[in-house]
Amino acid sequence: MLTPADDFPIHQTPEPVANPATSDRNAYDRYWFNGYDRDGAFYFAFAHGLYPNRFVADAHFTVTVDGVQHSLHASRRASLDRFDLGVGPLRVEVVEPLKVLRLIGEANDTGIAFDLTFTARAAVIEEPRVTTRNGHHVIMDATRLTQLGAWSGTITVPGGRVIEVDAATTPGTRDRSWGIRPVGERDAGAPKPFNPLMWLWAPLHWDDEVTLWGSFERADGDMYQKDGHRVAAQPLGTAPDASAVAVPTDGAEATGYQELHPVRHELTFKPGTRLVSGGTMHLVDGEGKEFAYRIEPTGTRGYLAGLGYLHSTWGHGVWQGELKVEAESWVIDEVDPLAFDRQHCQQVIRVTEIGGEGRTGVGVLEQIIFGPHQRYGFKEILDGHPGE
Repeated sequence: MLTPADDFPIHQTPEPVANPATSDRNAYDRYWFNGYDRDGAFYFAFAHGLYPNRFVADAHFTVTVDGVQHSLHASRRASLDRFDLGVGPLRVEVVEPLKVLRLIGEANDTGIAFDLTFTARAAVIEEPRVTTRNGHHVIMDATRLTQLGAWSGTITVPGGRVIEVDAATTPGTRDRSWGIRPVGERDAGAPKPFNPLMWLWAPLHWDDEVTLWGSFERADGDMYQKDGHRVAAQPLGTAPDASAVAVPTDGAEATGYQELHPVRHELTFKPGTRLVSGGTMHLVDGEGKEFAYRIEPTGTRGYLAGLGYLHSTWGHGVWQGELKVEAESWVIDEVDPLAFDRQHCQQVIRVTEIGGEGRTGVGVLEQIIFGPHQRYGFKEILDGHPGE
């Protein structure tokens, strides 16, 4: 079936754009964003996902402020028009590709609304393709791009409070990923083997550059998938100028782009939980020079269940009906830290470079830790850290 997207030279197969190249039920195409006050006053995130072989599109917005996390979820039957990026009151607008995007949450009876514009500080980063198997079964095969920038606009939370979002004080990150990953209702069949997992992801803002750490790790500490980057950026603490952001063309990388290689981390954990409480992260560049920094959580965090991740009701790609919109809130400090759906979270962190000039920065640490991890003392699927 033809759609407006077919009028652009973007086809990758002989099929119309609306026809996925794979019949895998877990095919997906996703937008994801976060933003946060540099001093930790608030954190927010947004996601929009298309699951073409499940005929579902969903979108989510979550914001943590004053110790409470508010979330707005929406799901609908997916449109065949790939330019239709709205789900109920939530939508994404691509204002200037790879530079400026806008998120809109129209006024609705949940009390959660927003109008936010993301402007890049640095060129986009293409992360390596990730392919993960459970036995012989491919459960993830995806490509992701990441970009760091700053936010402007407003957020309204239940009760009518309006949060002013200033680009000079509100950095953030966006990513786009597509391919195959576990979504929707659980597949039937025989039980599959359990694979312990530690996932760490840290996009960071420094005064004149941005850096990225990403790693998948096994129980024995082997980082079997890892990725790191640094990219020159416009000054932190100012409103970015989109016209100055380089866009890769003809396969060329942006000026100031360099690969980094995660080599180790030394983390501490809040006793009785799996929540990272501090530590150091170490990478090396292509010449073997180490780049390391110390992390310090600000105390502000968001559970990505607020965006549907691991959510028992609002999981990604789950059929909710022709259109469904729902909101929920929880007090951050009253959440069970060992609940299954609270293991995927992001914390706003301050970072201090080890060595050099001891410069400082800000970012988030995203984590998922399921199962044993020998070095950090985790022995079960979801036991808490034993402490000192």
